[in-house]
Amino acid sequence: MRDTLPEIGSFVALGDSFTEGLGDPYPDGPGHWGLGYRGWADRFAERLAAEQPGLRYANLAVRGKVVREVVAGQVPAAIAMAPDLVSIAAGGNDLLRPRADPDALAEAFGAAVADLRVAGSEALVFTGFDPRTFPLVRLIRGKVAAYNMHLRAVADRHDCYLVDLWSMRVLDDPREWSQDRLHLSADGHHRVALRACEVMGLSVDEDWREPLPARLTPGVVLAKAERSRAAVLSQTAGWLAARRLDARWAREYAVPWVGRRLRGVSSGDGIPPKRPELLPL
Repeated sequence: MRDTLPEIGSFVALGDSFTEGLGDPYPDGPGHWGLGYRGWADRFAERLAAEQPGLRYANLAVRGKVVREVVAGQVPAAIAMAPDLVSIAAGGNDLLRPRADPDALAEAFGAAVADLRVAGSEALVFTGFDPRTFPLVRLIRGKVAAYNMHLRAVADRHDCYLVDLWSMRVLDDPREWSQDRLHLSADGHHRVALRACEVMGLSVDEDWREPLPARLTPGVVLAKAERSRAAVLSQTAGWLAARRLDARWAREYAVPWVGRRLRGVSSGDGIPPKRPELLPL
């Protein structure tokens, strides 16, 4: 975090579905930029433009992209635009794959950041989320932690701004995530945008740390024995409900994802960047 906001006249966002904004659709379909998804980057750009009039913004992120694709395609395109600020978040799609090597991924990521900095752009780097919230996804937690250690070192080595998503404990709440358990909800994207603003020294009137409202519970006064029995029943019902959700998630999201891997296709195949040119907001 820095105390003052640097002069930023142009901003380019790079990455995958996280930066494209999946999980945060515009309420009435395509937004005022003709886009289907908003996401943290659009939200951040809007707040940045409020303090930096005339801001130009491009978003080259596409769902499903892995680090090598971001490095090979998006980074050179961003360098050609010569923006004042570039955000880069990538690696989540790689780490979901069994043979992913966090060390090799971080080496490629670091080389891309070095190229962006040599080209003269400020860089805003994101670590990965802590995936401990959901079953199965949490199995990659060790790989994400190792990758994040490298990313923090990359950010320090190249004097980058760093948004540490792992430390955002508010995102441990399942309500901050979409049903697919891989993409943030609208509020999750909102909180990440606030965190990015904080890191960049951009003034905001909200706090990303604000706790979520408590879940509603029945306000029934029971006798001690009844309370004990009710607690057991509630715990059992909760466990069964969670398992039903797990089964639904596997059927609707995990199985199709595995199918795409087996066919060698990506969810982003044929999808262009939502904002490919550096244009004023």
